[in-house]
Amino acid sequence: MSITVDLDHRPPLAFYLSVGLVAGSIIALQIGIMRVFSVGSWAHFGSLVVSLAMFGFGLTSAVMCVGKSWFERHWIGSVKGALLAFGPLMVVCNLAAQQVPFNAIFLISDPMQKWRLFANFVLYFLPFLAGALYLGVIFLKAQKTFNRVYFADLVGSGLCGLTVLLAMYAWRPDDLIMAPLLLWLAGGILWFVALGDRRGTAAIVVVAILSAAVHHLAPQLLSVPKLAVSDYKGVSYARKFPDAVRVYERASPFGYIEVYSSSYLHFAPGQSDNAAFNLKKMPSNAYLGLYIDSEGPAGIIKDLPADETAYFKYLPMYYPYLLKKDPKTFVVQFGGGISTAVALKSGSSQVTVAEGNPALLTAFREDKFLRDFTGDILNNPKVNVVDYDGRLYVAHTKNRYDVIDLSLADSAGLSSPGGFSIVEKYSYSREAMSAYMRALTPGGVLSVTLWNKEEPPKSVLKLYATMAAAARDVDGGKDIAQKFYVVSSYLSTATVLYKRDGFSPAEIELLNAHTKAMSFDEIYYPGFKVDTADLKQILQDYRDQFFFAGQAVDPTAPAETEPNDKPPPGVSTGGAPGATEAKVDGPPPAPVVPATVLGRLAWHYLLEGGWQKVADEYVFDTRILTNHQPYFAAYIKVPDLLKFTDRLELVQDEWGYLLLWATLGIATVFALTLVLFPVVFGWRTIFSRYPGKAGTMLYFLCLGLGYIIVEVGMISHFILALSNATVSASVLITGMLVFSGMGSFFSERFLDRARSFMPKVFLAIFAILATYAFTIDYALDWIGTLPYALRILLCLLIVFPPAFLMGFPMPTAMTMLGRLGKDHMFLWAWGINGCFSVIGAALVPIVATSFGLPAVVLVGAFAYLIALPAFFSVIMPLQPRATGGARSAVA
Repeated sequence: MSITVDLDHRPPLAFYLSVGLVAGSIIALQIGIMRVFSVGSWAHFGSLVVSLAMFGFGLTSAVMCVGKSWFERHWIGSVKGALLAFGPLMVVCNLAAQQVPFNAIFLISDPMQKWRLFANFVLYFLPFLAGALYLGVIFLKAQKTFNRVYFADLVGSGLCGLTVLLAMYAWRPDDLIMAPLLLWLAGGILWFVALGDRRGTAAIVVVAILSAAVHHLAPQLLSVPKLAVSDYKGVSYARKFPDAVRVYERASPFGYIEVYSSSYLHFAPGQSDNAAFNLKKMPSNAYLGLYIDSEGPAGIIKDLPADETAYFKYLPMYYPYLLKKDPKTFVVQFGGGISTAVALKSGSSQVTVAEGNPALLTAFREDKFLRDFTGDILNNPKVNVVDYDGRLYVAHTKNRYDVIDLSLADSAGLSSPGGFSIVEKYSYSREAMSAYMRALTPGGVLSVTLWNKEEPPKSVLKLYATMAAAARDVDGGKDIAQKFYVVSSYLSTATVLYKRDGFSPAEIELLNAHTKAMSFDEIYYPGFKVDTADLKQILQDYRDQFFFAGQAVDPTAPAETEPNDKPPPGVSTGGAPGATEAKVDGPPPAPVVPATVLGRLAWHYLLEGGWQKVADEYVFDTRILTNHQPYFAAYIKVPDLLKFTDRLELVQDEWGYLLLWATLGIATVFALTLVLFPVVFGWRTIFSRYPGKAGTMLYFLCLGLGYIIVEVGMISHFILALSNATVSASVLITGMLVFSGMGSFFSERFLDRARSFMPKVFLAIFAILATYAFTIDYALDWIGTLPYALRILLCLLIVFPPAFLMGFPMPTAMTMLGRLGKDHMFLWAWGINGCFSVIGAALVPIVATSFGLPAVVLVGAFAYLIALPAFFSVIMPLQPRATGGARSAVA
């Protein structure tokens, strides 16, 4: 077949559109895989698979660098083969991966789980390898116009990423694979149109039809699932209830929402066990189960009749209503509506409720079944709805509230099996707590209830430290001992009350009486005394539980002498002569629970001073949450990481965090292997006469690390304004890629003076990113209060300056390599950039949890600063003899 297209001189528009759409389908496939893992398993495993699958670019680069002459001769067949394979591979591999039952919970105990995880890696690697081969050959044949091709690549990727966001409204997660499939089909057709290859056009249409048929028909014919949901995800339990009925379902970028009805659903968060004994009538079939991306349930409570509302008194979020009558209440997050229902049934005169997930508001406002079940709670005359994050609302409103409630918002994941993913929890940060406290009336009460299902305690200790620090911020460092009241229920929930003007003795007595009636544990109240002598032993026991060389100590196990054992008659409890003889009558004292005692000790040292020393000696990290480090996860201290390698079964809830370190290690090994592969096999024949090899490697290493670190780090920042990780990622990826593509296009104008122009670009990137690192949060907090479409627009405007400039370095250097005749270096550089992008993606959450989000952006800024001097190695010309030798060597 005669090919009339010259990719280095004015290729047709169809060619550029093809590059953009195929590159976009690769991005769409990444997003689709992460959505599949979010719904079926756990999100961080999806990120891990995508990260390793992206090594397809590195492997393609390494192979093409060594076999450059072969690919130049067979470039048409390589592109055609890669294109025709890409679509079927994404469908078949995704379907096959769903049949490999990988379960993160048994990753340590069941050796087969490691092989199943590896099988997922391999299966998802194959389609990315085909996509990478297509782009790699295109880049090889269009070196002299790389700026424009790279522009098509980036802009196409960005815009197609945005289309996937819209596709989430049309397709459920199990069918979302159709979005990248259609993008691939459009890109493939345009490629064959550009070449005038009618047979190729017909072939790719037939292959696409067969691929779609396999996706839709094969699961039915073979009785296999399109999307296998782990048996340990919350929705799996609901689906197995005999009378389970799904009463609501909706897919959107804000999550795949399902609501189930069943008589087996009894969701009473932190409810006292005494309710069953004291209530004349327990509500029947009172709850629906709300699941978002298969996680849950979050309880949706029905509109209870007046004779059943006493039920609410047994929930921990009822505490503030003991003190405040007819309060003006603010509920930080609507969720399933329990806190709002408690506020209304407890006599609130007015309830303002915030919810940052518009899909939830749509469900409760528009679905007839949910409206009838909840008594149309969001349309109650007493309820005012704020359609963005509550923490942002209270930070900017002039309204003041008698009660502010933050109960179990976004915290169900803290008790999920399989490892915590590294997810931002801005609603619990020091800045958010300070905003809640300032929004109280003089006698107002802030009530925060958190899941307390961890042993040893972790999340609650971070919450305690965060709220104490916030109170000092609000009260100017004054004594805050009178302003807190804390209760907990072991392995259930913990509730912290903060009162703006402090608790009076009468209020403390009232709260204590209620706590006793509920059989909750008193953790702290003004005047509470705790014996600090137990601290050293508790800290040591918890450390020994994980690191003791012999038989591990379990501080929760019964002691040889139970604390409530009665001493023998006539034996005194004290060792001193004359001590009072122990009484043998009356109820025995309650058994000592180390986690409860530790909570009491924590409040003692938080209020009296000395907490930092306790935190340093505690086995897990208990640093406060801030907007810069808004993470409940990542409890293992970095110096202790290696100590846990042979006892991972003891820290199952930290596997999400540990896998980040594993990913970083694996990515580093693979990256260095793939980067050095061409050098080892082609040092004498390929690279020996190329000057500036080390500097070139450093340059593209910095670009790969810097770009992805800024991109992923900014996604975490922008959740402040956009309130949703999926939307934030889609907006940031779209903005970064499109604006960088524009920078790539304009960079062609400055190629002739790149030596003097590019240093200015690098310095400008560094200056902008360094400024953003410490100031962007203030702008995003304000943006988060605006209408959603305007929020997205302003976020894109913020992204534009750095992203546009970050589009210059890569195409400028690649085009210079092509024009200088460094053909092998051209391919090698592309692989370096891709491999170290994966390392950067794994590095971001580690830096963020250890040093904070500003540090992430600063690392990216310094990567571009380091790339500045390395740029001059890239543009070092070949010497005359080297040029001739290089040409003959690869002929």
